[in-house]
Amino acid sequence: MSPTRVVVLGSGFAGLETAFLLRSSLDDDQVRVTVVSDQDDFLFKPNTIYLPFGGAEGPLHIPLAKPLARKHITHRIDTVEGISPDRAVVYASRGLPIHYDRLVIATGAAMRPEEIPGLAEHAHQIWTPGQMHRLGEALRQLVRHALQGRPRRVLFLVPPNNKCAGPLYELVFMLDTWLRRRDVRHEVDITFTTYEGSFIQAFGPRLHDVVTAEFAERDIHGHTGAVVRKVGDGQVAYCDGTEREFDLLVAFPPYAAAVQYEGLPADDRGFLACDPATRAVAGHPEIFAPGDAGDFPVKQAFLAFLQAGAVAGTIAAQIRGSTPDSGFEPTSMCVMEMFDKATFAQVPLALTGDAAAPVAVDPASPDAYRVGTGKIWRLGKKSLGLYLPMRFRRGQPFHAGAPWRAMELGLRAGSRWLAS
Repeated sequence: MSPTRVVVLGSGFAGLETAFLLRSSLDDDQVRVTVVSDQDDFLFKPNTIYLPFGGAEGPLHIPLAKPLARKHITHRIDTVEGISPDRAVVYASRGLPIHYDRLVIATGAAMRPEEIPGLAEHAHQIWTPGQMHRLGEALRQLVRHALQGRPRRVLFLVPPNNKCAGPLYELVFMLDTWLRRRDVRHEVDITFTTYEGSFIQAFGPRLHDVVTAEFAERDIHGHTGAVVRKVGDGQVAYCDGTEREFDLLVAFPPYAAAVQYEGLPADDRGFLACDPATRAVAGHPEIFAPGDAGDFPVKQAFLAFLQAGAVAGTIAAQIRGSTPDSGFEPTSMCVMEMFDKATFAQVPLALTGDAAAPVAVDPASPDAYRVGTGKIWRLGKKSLGLYLPMRFRRGQPFHAGAPWRAMELGLRAGSRWLAS
């Protein structure tokens, strides 16, 4: 029999993890993997939070030619224009159509700042490295003004339909520490507003308590339930009638699917409807959507890895004629950087069916919910930042093998001793 043709659309966390897992578990005569993406490198996006504060961008880019070739993965640099599920074909902007036996849609999410009037014109956004560099220029200008004794107001904004506000929380804490180290914090008023009912709502009450305490200690004015209505020149208007002025506005816009796929079931934002365990697209058992392209409400790298593992395991089992070991069990692990310390969170999640709060801490796994704050967790953040690029440069999956088991053991041991 000829190898099963698996086509992966996208070369982000979910796409590469799926591809590398398949090639690590199946032989060449069992599977032929093709990755289709419009980039020739992988961007380690979580560490772009350091760019506004002088971090180097170069190390965050991982060229894909060598690792993909090393694992006998074909890489087609192209733009996906559509798919035909009936014909099992992917159409791209250049070259012939690509036929598949299994399709993995991992084209991720994009931002829709235009949904909030004035947001694109007046806010610094944090989605791309270029936007992060521009924010860095604005922060250096902020410091120059503060050194001249000119008070500044910085406003952070999380609007509705943002699917992962964690990086914005990191940035507000990092900014506070950064300004204190330059002895200008007293000249800068910092306010954080979010539409969420609690801070980092998806990750439960313990993260909310951590953020609330840090805001109080750092003199950051935090507001939940603050739903933005429009943004003007130097002013944000909220739906409750409140208006807040700013000299610098930093926002994480609403999310939407990066690519819309006609003929496949999706929600109103284009995220593909998936089986919760296998991430197979509803009604299409041969098509999968791990990571941000799918409908899981929280968009985060670690959750994308877990979904990719479920997809790769399902496809590999189908090829072997066996039963998959396990499906997607959403437990997030993350480390929130603050420069002077960091917060670790291990959060088992469950779907609620409530559109206003679609996920919550899984009540069936209370012992797995752990949160801890301290300087030592910054080492965890740095370790993850070194480990993942190293794995992808070698064409190896993040969430597999002896190195991952050792790191996972360390994280879990640390969480038992240093978190509660």
